[in-house]
Formats: sequence, C-alpha cells, structure tokens
Amino acid sequence: MESALLLNASYEPINVIDWRKAITLLFQGKVEVIAEYDKELHSISFTIKMPSVLRLLRYIKLRSDFTRVKFSRYNIYLRDDFTCQYCGKKFRSEDLTFDHVVPVARGGGKSWENIVTCCVRCNHVKGGRTPEEAHLKLVRPPRSPDWLPTTLKLTIGWRNPPESWRDYLYWNAELDR
Repeated sequence: MESALLLNASYEPINVIDWRKAITLLFQGKVEVIAEYDKELHSISFTIKMPSVLRLLRYIKLRSDFTRVKFSRYNIYLRDDFTCQYCGKKFRSEDLTFDHVVPVARGGGKSWENIVTCCVRCNHVKGGRTPEEAHLKLVRPPRSPDWLPTTLKLTIGWRNPPESWRDYLYWNAELDR
C-alpha cells in the first residue's frame, strides 16, 4: 500500500508514514488531509480516499538530534554539490572520492570540518599532505551543512516520490539521481 508524507503545522516535511498510521492520525483528529491518492479504502460503513500528504494541526518542535544532518557519504556529496573542492569541477558520485584536509596521520579527524569531496586526480596530487604543502587551494572550507536535514532524508529515501509530495519537498539534489 501507499505511504503518506507527514508535514508539520508549518508545512515542513517531518516524516514518511505508512497508510495505517496516516488513517489513525486522521481519525484521532491530529492531522488534515492536504492531498489524496486515487486509491480508496473501503469498510462496511464508509469509503475514504487514501491520504498522500497530511499536515499536523499542532506544531511540534523537533528534537535537536533529529535536526542535525547525519554525517554520511551522500550528505558530503550533497554539501559539496558533487564538486571537487580543489579543482572546482563537477563529477558524478562514482568519479569522486573523499579527502581529509588535514591527513589522519597528522591528527585530522573524520568530521564535517575536515572531509571534502575531490576528484581522483586531485586526491592523487595532494597525497598525504595538507593543501598548502601540495600547492592546492580549497574552493570553500568544509563546514557542517546548514540545510534542512528532514528534507535531505526524504530526498535520499525516495527516488521517485509521488507527484503530490513535490510541492512540499525542498530538493537539494536532482530527483532522478
């Protein structure tokens, strides 16, 4: 069966829920239906269209650990816009690698502030040196991303989201990647 996009009262996407949870929230009076699928659910006494997008009637404040962007390979690609941070050229994810700005052997860690995407050629040129030692300059210094993480999670989890969801998702990457 279908899933539904759950929006906060402010229309920000929060989660993707299954149809059973969507119907439960609807009958509890906690949500309003913004969009519906063509499919219907039938019971003995009534028929209801399957909800596609739901909005909470009361705003819920999200926990800070929920709003933090997960440190992952794909999120690093998104942060750096699939661009080598040394030569500035755009690449497909298969043609990119990661570079520790300060090499691990010199105390550099695995963090948003020390890892950048780079092409194989630039990574080879840099080797185990700092950018200054390799005479390379960063396009932009690495930092923790500031975009909406819930949107990002939905972007990654749904290659082809239902058409009714698209107005509520703020895409950070191409839809068909």
